[in-house]
Amino acid sequence: MMQKIPRPQPQMMGPCKETAEYLGCLMWSVQFAHKVHLRITGPGSDAAHRAIGAFYEALPDLIDKVAEQYQGAREKLLDIPEITYKTAPTKENFIADLKEVYEETTKLQKIMPFSEVTNQLDEVKSLIASTKYKLMFLQ
Repeated sequence: MMQKIPRPQPQMMGPCKETAEYLGCLMWSVQFAHKVHLRITGPGSDAAHRAIGAFYEALPDLIDKVAEQYQGAREKLLDIPEITYKTAPTKENFIADLKEVYEETTKLQKIMPFSEVTNQLDEVKSLIASTKYKLMFLQ
């Protein structure tokens, strides 16, 4: 007869603080992207305007999915902090923010015990990579 292995309770698992802070940063990124989107000018600005617009339109849905999946798996509501940074809304700063958020997403994936959330974080990374490509190589 197989012995039943005790499983940890969902409320005892998962990086709550890290996930909440990460989601707060993503919410700030949406606002920052919108500011950059509205201020972009010069050569290649149409392509950048479209790429950044697509980013800030898609990210809120991904934020919701990560938050809902995590809270459902963890069986605990997150206390998402309001994050603010003082960063000039330029294309260069936006690309730097994308790189930083990509790295933070990878770090969170490494400590995330819920595969469904890890998979959703891959979708965030996919959006970031696609947006960086468009901003860096398309005019």
